Amino acid sequence: MTGLIAILRGVTPAEVVGVGRALVDAGFPAIEVPLNSPEPFESVRLLADAFGERCEIGAGTVLTTEDVGRAREAGARVIVAPNSDPAVISAAVAEGMTPYPGVATPTEAFAALAAGARHLKLFPADAVGIGGMKAWRAVLPREVELLPVGGVDESNLAAWAAAGAAGAGLGSCLYRPGDSADAVAVRARALSEIWRQE
Repeated sequence: MTGLIAILRGVTPAEVVGVGRALVDAGFPAIEVPLNSPEPFESVRLLADAFGERCEIGAGTVLTTEDVGRAREAGARVIVAPNSDPAVISAAVAEGMTPYPGVATPTEAFAALAAGARHLKLFPADAVGIGGMKAWRAVLPREVELLPVGGVDESNLAAWAAAGAAGAGLGSCLYRPGDSADAVAVRARALSEIWRQE
């Protein structure tokens, strides 16, 4: 997965398909439902049923191997975590899913790669900074994709892309609990346009 991933923290099953449609129509290649949202596995299932052929559906804030299995059963193909747990990475790989473990240092990044990850969530991105990511790019294997998450928004998305990010996780700048699908659509189109220009 490369490109923008929509992080729908706090989304409910009642609204997830409408919001998901707005994101897919705007060209988002991936949607993540964090597991600390209401009924997250149901939201993952609804998204996978509605858009799984057009978009990669993921579960986020995945902290246990049990949740990897539950996410897979719901139809998720991507596992996103705020931390780098070798057991979660291995479980995701064994299930044929793509893990995005959260890493904040080069040491964590290389440990995640050793555990089987090939894509890394740079988190919190605003703490590492664009300069930090550029330094990482110099030492990480070229094929490793870096996805900055945390503090990425319309004001700095282009700079992250120019620095070599393979994509970005977009949370509150795109969706907040209770936002209408129409409001999300407007923001999604604007963010997609910024990304496409880079």
